[in-house]
Amino acid sequence: MWFWLALGSAVFAALTSILAKVGIEGIGSNLATAIRTMVVVIMAWGMVYITHQQDGIRSISQKSWIFLILSGLATGASWLCYYKALQMGDASKVVPIDKLSVVITLVLAFVFLHEEFTVKSAIGCILIGAGTLLMVM
Repeated sequence: MWFWLALGSAVFAALTSILAKVGIEGIGSNLATAIRTMVVVIMAWGMVYITHQQDGIRSISQKSWIFLILSGLATGASWLCYYKALQMGDASKVVPIDKLSVVITLVLAFVFLHEEFTVKSAIGCILIGAGTLLMVM
Protein backbone atom coordinates (compact mmCIF):
# COMPACT_ATOMS: atom_id res chain seq x y z
CA MET A 1 0.00 0.00 0.00
CA TRP A 2 2.83 2.42 0.81
CA PHE A 3 4.06 2.15 -2.79
CA TRP A 4 0.71 3.28 -4.24
CA LEU A 5 0.48 6.15 -1.76
CA ALA A 6 4.04 7.23 -2.63
CA LEU A 7 3.21 7.03 -6.33
CA GLY A 8 0.07 9.09 -5.71
CA SER A 9 2.24 11.61 -3.89
CA ALA A 10 4.54 11.87 -6.91
CA VAL A 11 1.63 12.35 -9.32
CA PHE A 12 0.02 15.02 -7.12
CA ALA A 13 3.39 16.74 -6.63
CA ALA A 14 3.80 16.87 -10.41
CA LEU A 15 0.32 18.34 -10.78
CA THR A 16 1.13 20.82 -8.02
CA SER A 17 4.11 22.13 -9.97
CA ILE A 18 2.21 22.57 -13.23
CA LEU A 19 -0.89 24.07 -11.60
CA ALA A 20 1.26 26.39 -9.47
CA LYS A 21 3.26 27.64 -12.46
CA VAL A 22 0.04 28.66 -14.19
CA GLY A 23 -1.54 29.98 -10.97
CA ILE A 24 1.29 32.31 -9.92
CA GLU A 25 1.16 34.37 -13.10
CA GLY A 26 0.56 37.98 -12.14
CA ILE A 27 0.60 37.54 -8.34
CA GLY A 28 3.32 37.50 -5.71
CA SER A 29 4.89 34.17 -4.89
CA ASN A 30 4.36 34.71 -1.14
CA LEU A 31 0.65 35.36 -1.64
CA ALA A 32 0.41 32.27 -3.84
CA THR A 33 2.13 30.21 -1.15
CA ALA A 34 -0.25 31.55 1.51
CA ILE A 35 -3.30 30.65 -0.60
CA ARG A 36 -1.94 27.16 -1.26
CA THR A 37 -1.14 26.71 2.42
CA MET A 38 -4.66 27.78 3.44
CA VAL A 39 -6.13 25.14 1.14
CA VAL A 40 -3.74 22.49 2.53
CA VAL A 41 -4.64 23.42 6.13
CA ILE A 42 -8.38 23.15 5.43
CA MET A 43 -7.89 19.83 3.64
CA ALA A 44 -5.65 18.39 6.37
CA TRP A 45 -8.01 19.35 9.22
CA GLY A 46 -10.91 18.01 7.17
CA MET A 47 -9.16 14.63 7.01
CA VAL A 48 -8.51 14.75 10.77
CA TYR A 49 -12.23 15.17 11.43
CA ILE A 50 -13.36 12.72 8.74
CA THR A 51 -11.12 10.04 10.28
CA HIS A 52 -12.05 11.03 13.86
CA GLN A 53 -8.46 11.66 14.94
CA GLN A 54 -9.06 15.06 16.58
CA ASP A 55 -8.97 13.58 20.11
CA GLY A 56 -5.38 12.47 19.53
CA ILE A 57 -4.18 16.06 19.90
CA ARG A 58 -4.16 15.70 23.69
CA SER A 59 -1.76 12.76 23.62
CA ILE A 60 0.95 14.38 21.50
CA SER A 61 4.25 14.49 23.39
CA GLN A 62 6.32 17.63 23.80
CA LYS A 63 9.04 16.11 21.62
CA SER A 64 6.52 15.41 18.85
CA TRP A 65 5.17 18.98 19.09
CA ILE A 66 8.67 20.44 18.78
CA PHE A 67 9.63 18.31 15.78
CA LEU A 68 6.28 18.75 14.03
CA ILE A 69 6.57 22.53 14.45
CA LEU A 70 10.14 22.46 13.12
CA SER A 71 8.95 20.30 10.21
CA GLY A 72 6.19 22.82 9.52
CA LEU A 73 8.70 25.67 9.51
CA ALA A 74 10.91 23.72 7.09
CA THR A 75 7.89 23.02 4.88
CA GLY A 76 6.95 26.70 4.87
CA ALA A 77 10.49 27.75 4.00
CA SER A 78 10.60 25.11 1.25
CA TRP A 79 7.30 26.25 -0.23
CA LEU A 80 8.28 29.94 -0.15
CA CYS A 81 11.56 29.20 -1.92
CA TYR A 82 9.88 26.82 -4.36
CA TYR A 83 7.14 29.24 -5.40
CA LYS A 84 9.59 32.10 -5.89
CA ALA A 85 11.89 29.86 -7.94
CA LEU A 86 8.93 28.57 -9.95
CA GLN A 87 7.78 32.12 -10.62
CA MET A 88 11.25 33.13 -11.81
CA GLY A 89 12.33 29.99 -13.69
CA ASP A 90 11.07 27.24 -15.93
CA ALA A 91 9.16 24.44 -14.19
CA SER A 92 11.24 21.93 -16.16
CA LYS A 93 14.37 23.28 -14.44
CA VAL A 94 13.04 24.24 -11.00
CA VAL A 95 11.33 20.92 -10.27
CA PRO A 96 14.36 18.67 -10.87
CA ILE A 97 16.48 20.85 -8.58
CA ASP A 98 13.72 20.71 -5.96
CA LYS A 99 13.77 16.92 -6.23
CA LEU A 100 17.40 16.90 -5.11
CA SER A 101 15.64 16.77 -1.76
CA VAL A 102 15.64 12.99 -2.32
CA VAL A 103 19.44 12.92 -2.23
CA ILE A 104 19.62 15.33 0.70
CA THR A 105 17.03 13.28 2.61
CA LEU A 106 19.02 10.07 2.11
CA VAL A 107 22.17 11.71 3.44
CA LEU A 108 20.37 13.30 6.40
CA ALA A 109 18.61 10.00 7.20
CA PHE A 110 22.02 8.30 7.29
CA VAL A 111 23.63 11.00 9.46
CA PHE A 112 20.80 11.78 11.91
CA LEU A 113 18.52 8.73 11.86
CA HIS A 114 21.33 6.19 11.41
CA GLU A 115 19.51 4.55 8.54
CA GLU A 116 21.45 2.22 6.32
CA PHE A 117 23.30 3.84 3.41
CA THR A 118 24.03 1.08 0.93
CA VAL A 119 25.95 0.93 -2.30
CA LYS A 120 22.57 0.95 -4.02
CA SER A 121 21.65 4.16 -2.16
CA ALA A 122 24.95 5.78 -3.11
CA ILE A 123 24.53 4.85 -6.77
CA GLY A 124 20.96 6.16 -6.71
CA CYS A 125 22.11 9.47 -5.19
CA ILE A 126 24.82 9.83 -7.84
CA LEU A 127 22.38 9.06 -10.65
CA ILE A 128 19.75 11.48 -9.31
CA GLY A 129 22.39 14.19 -8.95
CA ALA A 130 23.76 13.56 -12.44
CA GLY A 131 20.26 13.41 -13.90
CA THR A 132 19.37 16.72 -12.26
CA LEU A 133 22.49 18.36 -13.69
CA LEU A 134 21.65 17.05 -17.18
CA MET A 135 18.09 18.33 -16.95
CA VAL A 136 18.99 21.86 -15.87
CA MET A 137 21.93 22.42 -18.24
